[in-house]
Amino acid sequence: MDKIDQRIINLLQKNARASLKDLSKECFISSPAIAARINKLEKAGIITGYHSTINMEKIGFHVRAFIQVQLEPRQKEEFYPYIQSIPNVIECNCVTGDYSEIMEVIFPSTTDLDDFINIIQQRFGKTSTQIVFSTSVNHRGIQLHNDHPDSQEE
Repeated sequence: MDKIDQRIINLLQKNARASLKDLSKECFISSPAIAARINKLEKAGIITGYHSTINMEKIGFHVRAFIQVQLEPRQKEEFYPYIQSIPNVIECNCVTGDYSEIMEVIFPSTTDLDDFINIIQQRFGKTSTQIVFSTSVNHRGIQLHNDHPDSQEE
């Protein structure tokens, strides 16, 4: 991946709907060259999808929380398929520490969150929950360095 690919990735992370023409202007190469590079990045598994960012509160989801779950290794076989089936779980990661899983969830109300936590506790065991009051940095991509075609390699 060269500095032009890095520039394309940075631009697409800011605006996945950027046109080939706009990307071409920013990268100083032709639109067909941009399309070929994007295709190459997709085939290599570097670009894995294009997404819309939704204001969850405007569609009725007012409670975001992080739930940590203390699982025994034998429980993962049941936990993973179950948690993947719950649309309110927007991310789940296996982590180090006292709790083996941490989920980010979103629900319309604290009552709905509480109901979900009770199910998790009954099926899988101990949890710890942190409700989000505000978000200072929304989910974002990583800025790749030396992304401008005119920048010098270090």
